[in-house]
Amino acid sequence: MALLSHNNRAFVILRFAIARAGAVVTPVNFMLNAEDVAYILTHSGATALIAEDALCATARAALETMEDAPALRLSIAHAGTDPGAGWEPVEPLFEHPDTSEPVAGVGDDAPVQMMYTSGTESRPKGAILTAGALYAQYGSCISNGEMTEDAVELHCLPLFHCAQLDCFLTVDLYLGATSILHEGADPAAMLEEIEKSGVTKLFCPPTVWIALLRHPDFDTRDLSSLTQGYYGASIMPVAIVQELAERLPNMRLYNFYGQTEMAPVATVLRPEEQMSRLGSAGRPALNVETRVVDEEDRPLPPGEVGEIVHRSPHLISAYYNDPEKTAEAFRGGWFHSGDLGRFDEDGYLYVVDRKKDMIKTGGENVASREVEEAIFRHPDVAEVAVIGVSHPKWIEAVVAVVVPKDGHNLEAGALSDWCQEHLSHFKAPKHIEIVEALPKNASGKILKRDLREAHAALFDG
Repeated sequence: MALLSHNNRAFVILRFAIARAGAVVTPVNFMLNAEDVAYILTHSGATALIAEDALCATARAALETMEDAPALRLSIAHAGTDPGAGWEPVEPLFEHPDTSEPVAGVGDDAPVQMMYTSGTESRPKGAILTAGALYAQYGSCISNGEMTEDAVELHCLPLFHCAQLDCFLTVDLYLGATSILHEGADPAAMLEEIEKSGVTKLFCPPTVWIALLRHPDFDTRDLSSLTQGYYGASIMPVAIVQELAERLPNMRLYNFYGQTEMAPVATVLRPEEQMSRLGSAGRPALNVETRVVDEEDRPLPPGEVGEIVHRSPHLISAYYNDPEKTAEAFRGGWFHSGDLGRFDEDGYLYVVDRKKDMIKTGGENVASREVEEAIFRHPDVAEVAVIGVSHPKWIEAVVAVVVPKDGHNLEAGALSDWCQEHLSHFKAPKHIEIVEALPKNASGKILKRDLREAHAALFDG
């Protein structure tokens, strides 16, 4: 059953009701257009679609393009929008008088959730998660994230994304902690809620932490209740970790590294390790084994860069209807993450880059993250994404797309001089573009695919 909705109470109820009934819930990104929604509905074989009233128009447009569209269509009354003809309200089902246990049994091996990968590089894949995988993941989050029942957590990132749903919201419900739902990550509203409700716990991807730090209300709100902060979903600039430590000194900060296929936690960097292991993704979580391997899948010694692979009960059971990609990802009995990294001598993992984000320029490998870290240290830079673009001489050229801090005058030439000073010559960008914003998906990940497409012809002619 597909679930297309913003964060709301009905989403939470339906997420558990669908699973308890023995069906598989498929949360759908509410930022997708009709074509992309239709792809997920078709690929997943959804037999029912539950859509928030404000999203029914997009859902209807998707359904009209499908040959075998879901027959059961339910709407969630949330925005006060008329869903139109053909939609049954879901709320009466919440009041059904029959409270007996469902006939369907849900064992540890039963598939209960299919999360679609974010698709930052290609068409999203359906990642199948069993009940047992999710329970194992909850245990790792609770143990390594030091989560307790007395927390008050603010949930602002979309629940269709596995991080907010399965690292935080469901774990809070499992423990009996207090959860506050916001429809989106609005910095002013978040800062107000932290002060008003005494929020103790908050998860944000790096882009949202940066937005909070840069908001004028950050220094006027009482944020002293916030004692646990978590980041993940993409790589956090070292400078932001340092700034959070300075401006929120009472907050214990955790890095959760992983991906959808891991449900999603793989490694954790704990608060006491943040400053001594700056830039590290931490060590494997409670129920996880992690290695760094070469192209032949042989384990590499500390210091050498290779692909990060995992074994864990958290892992998905398969990619839905895609045996070839499943076999490739799980070759040799380890899940291949597509991330490049290295271990240090003490067993701490450092993520170097995505395989597809490694830039090969003039015969040399350049990690986009290294260039981003150097640019981010410039005092006028708010955000940066570094990509490789086809070049007639260098094969690929390093290109930086940069967002300046509000009120700061940042010139590409001056930033280029900064890069030449702080990076080896071949790592310095051949082109720097100053923009107002970077393209992101709803979970805050920067869409480098979109940037590559937009700049594909940059060096033509």
